[in-house]
Amino acid sequence: MKVFKFGGASVKDAEGIRNVGRILQMFENENIVIIVSAMGKTTNALEQIAELAFNEKDFDDALNILIQNHQQIISALQIDFNIEHYKQLIQTQLSQSKQFSYPKFYDQVVSIGEIISSAILSSYLNHAAINNTWLDVRTVIHTDETWREGIVDWDKTNVSCTTILPALLEKGHVVTQGFIGGTSSGLVTTLGREGSDFTGAVFSNCLNAEGLWIWKDVPGVLTADPKEFPYKTQLHELTYYEAVEMTYYGAQVIHPKTIKPLQNKQIPLYVRSFINPEAAGTRIYADDSDKTYPPIIVLKKNQLLMSVKANDFSFIAENNLSNIYNLFADYKVKANMIQTAALSFSAVVDNNPYTLNPLFEKLAEEYEILTNDNLQLLTIRHYTGEIIEELTKGKEILLEQRSRQTIQFLISDQRRGDSK
Repeated sequence: MKVFKFGGASVKDAEGIRNVGRILQMFENENIVIIVSAMGKTTNALEQIAELAFNEKDFDDALNILIQNHQQIISALQIDFNIEHYKQLIQTQLSQSKQFSYPKFYDQVVSIGEIISSAILSSYLNHAAINNTWLDVRTVIHTDETWREGIVDWDKTNVSCTTILPALLEKGHVVTQGFIGGTSSGLVTTLGREGSDFTGAVFSNCLNAEGLWIWKDVPGVLTADPKEFPYKTQLHELTYYEAVEMTYYGAQVIHPKTIKPLQNKQIPLYVRSFINPEAAGTRIYADDSDKTYPPIIVLKKNQLLMSVKANDFSFIAENNLSNIYNLFADYKVKANMIQTAALSFSAVVDNNPYTLNPLFEKLAEEYEILTNDNLQLLTIRHYTGEIIEELTKGKEILLEQRSRQTIQFLISDQRRGDSK
């Protein structure tokens, strides 16, 4: 049994939906679990709508544009689908803006993007005589109430998967949603931005799939983002270890949490192109042998450098470091780079005010905090002197760290102006 995941770019328009159907027809006589993301930029649009509603600003125009975009796709597909039902569902969730915290409210609104896209895809596939059943993933993937980063209850999820899915797969494909889960109280959680890959890994693990196929707009895993670096090459094979390293440092091709559930059961991951679906793509699998890789480049934008100093000029030693690390964990802030000195602790983090501001407020009770923004974090795996010279020439480097296989540079984002 296979699990397929189609991201937003693959279902951004009617032709994308039709292409999913053509890909499925390449796998005749196989019933597949199909996980789909929200269409195109729908998640971004719903985030904007949620923020407007939460701040009591007018969101009608933004919502109408979103619904019209989906209606155009529905009309082009010539399927019988009532998009107004989903508009009302969004409006109902938006009306609860004062009942929930923003993260909780965010999950109830933004998750509807996946509900709509999966329902449209399921409807089209049945229209095209590709038998499938639409499945509400909230009844299968169970999480706690960690809003925007729901933690999967693996025991309950495994029971639901193995109880519900086999009977549905006997009848045809199963179409469901990525990125979201359900709580015991009937609310929705999201699994982290780009979390649909992780959804695929959860299903693959619970169902002992023969593999997880992630369909993207690139030929496979590349050594660099082609939008940023012209000299990229394709990696035809990767070990789980190397894939984890790449995602840890910010490579966007795979969600960071995806690998572990697959590795636990030795399930291979295939990254394939929905543009050229017959191409081999990249296989990620268990292999303990040493492999030689070319330089792999990861660029994380919108980074912030925060420096923490004790108010009483005491050393940033064991007790202070332990306290700071615990606060990072409590507020779910990931440090992308860390540097310690006698009197200060510095960390490079994603510049996300919703997660950082509560952390800053807590740290300010005991420490002085300094920040620099408009930064980028450049990571090079399997670096060479030549590639370092090429990528850092003329750049303002604020921090540098090096290990046997990895080098990182924190640089000023010169296109956005100097750091403050």
